[in-house]
Amino acid sequence: MLDLRTPIRFFLGTNTAAGFFGFLDDYYDESAGWRAFLLKGGPGSGKDILLGRVYEFMSAHDQQIQAIVCPSDPNKLDGLVFPEIKACVLDANAPNVIEPKCWGAVEQIVNLSACMNAADLYRRAPEIIESISECGRLEARYRKFIGAAASLLNDSCRIALEYTDFTKIQRNAARIAAREFGTHSDCPGRETRRFLSAVTPEGVIVYHETLQSMCPRIYSVEDDHGASSRLLLDELRKRALDAGHDVISCYCPIFPNDKPEHILIPSIGIGFTTSSIWHKADFPVFRRIHAARFTDTDRLRQRRQLLSFNKRAARELINEAVSISAEIRSSRGIVENHYIDAMDYDGANLLTDWVITELEEIASQNTD
Repeated sequence: MLDLRTPIRFFLGTNTAAGFFGFLDDYYDESAGWRAFLLKGGPGSGKDILLGRVYEFMSAHDQQIQAIVCPSDPNKLDGLVFPEIKACVLDANAPNVIEPKCWGAVEQIVNLSACMNAADLYRRAPEIIESISECGRLEARYRKFIGAAASLLNDSCRIALEYTDFTKIQRNAARIAAREFGTHSDCPGRETRRFLSAVTPEGVIVYHETLQSMCPRIYSVEDDHGASSRLLLDELRKRALDAGHDVISCYCPIFPNDKPEHILIPSIGIGFTTSSIWHKADFPVFRRIHAARFTDTDRLRQRRQLLSFNKRAARELINEAVSISAEIRSSRGIVENHYIDAMDYDGANLLTDWVITELEEIASQNTD
């Protein structure tokens, strides 16, 4: 497993039925003085070693670190974010492509591909192409299973919404907001979008430690169907921003466009999480809010046969998607081995030294 001491971890993105999805523009703000180091280079190009060395250096110098983890392999890093000094190091390769918005002034390209022996790779081209093609076939199969699961889960949410009282949800959100957020602010807060959970080769993983570390006071919304929690968390998100609080909104890895599952407000130590059959909040929380209080449970119970079928089938589909994801990881490992053999790690170490020196300079400027 990834051996990191930081409790603050997020996933870079999520693998959906439509392919990779990530809030890549939210990792740094070029208009707010941030600096970004974008890693370019394919599999096996030394990214893991670079990020590991940077992590060790910044950790030894007591920098606050957010570890950005790869959803396709939770044992690997895809980036590091240092909020206190407004700097980050990110994997910027496909499928999570990040291109500079203001090259040199904001972003620096770290070209690890320059450390590859291209002639050696050319000789291996047929094997590399075949391995990459196998990854593509598996990814297409994964998308079918995760898409089918999404369809069933969406159906259950739609059914539950029919018996959900939105007015009650709004009233509850208003009471919580008045107690926790304060009044309206003329300067609204800033929203940062992240993923706290992902469907990985090792199952559905949720970084509850991140929530607990950043938000000592946690509300848990208990909701197996995802209707009440979706509406309540979206209301709370809007009200927190309106009150001037910066918010980290963490979205569902299967419905990343419109389903917030966790809301973190570190400045006041308040967090909201969704607890369901997919990821239980099985730790002490400040308050548990049950979806039943907003739901006509008698009428919803009449649909229990269909809801039960959807739940069982979705679980089987997600389990199969997890198995396929493990196959994809193995196939990518074969691809990486070709590149590892052709890599000049002395050159990669020089680039890593340069990144560390730059970050050290940025950190010193922030402490002057």
